[in-house]
Amino acid sequence: MEGYLVPLAEAEAEYVEKRSRFIGHILPVDSEEAARAFLERVKKRHRDARHNCWCYRLSSGAERYSDDGEPQGTAGVPMLGVFQKAGVTDLVCVVTRYFGGVLLGAGGLVRAYTQSAKDALAAAGTGRMVPWRRLGLNCPYPLLEQVKLLCRQSGGAVEDVQYADGVRLTLRFPGDRAQGFSDAVRELTAGALVPETLGQVMAPV
Repeated sequence: MEGYLVPLAEAEAEYVEKRSRFIGHILPVDSEEAARAFLERVKKRHRDARHNCWCYRLSSGAERYSDDGEPQGTAGVPMLGVFQKAGVTDLVCVVTRYFGGVLLGAGGLVRAYTQSAKDALAAAGTGRMVPWRRLGLNCPYPLLEQVKLLCRQSGGAVEDVQYADGVRLTLRFPGDRAQGFSDAVRELTAGALVPETLGQVMAPV
């Protein structure tokens, strides 16, 4: 399947090495502004930490990192390397370090920041960002649950539901699965209900 990998959710994971606490934070983002806003939020929350090292990587090609006072090359670059190797983008990762009183050395720091980034990514989970086709459908109440079931069976998701005299559904389907759903709805209703195409969005699957 074409597309690219992204984290599915904001997540946090903690790693301890020789009494130093490393707290990895990760967030899906789509801009440098969003990445920097998350960085400031984490730094404010952990203002008493020794270091808040970070990196971000965007599908636009932008990549940035910082060792935030750690020896050069021991934090930001190893963190960024985790996401480059995994092929994951559109994310910002901040690893907060609370110093435990024992020096780790350059090799120990690289291992700790690498593991923290890996743990944060594992906690977030990943999905492949692909084009989804959005469909709109006006559905009578008696058919609502059957239509929702057809949506799930076709690999789709219900994006929005509006209730009035009938139900207005906004649905989305990855790849070419929208056509299968449309055919199933027509068959279920003997052609009385015909989904309309609303366009396309990028979303993880």
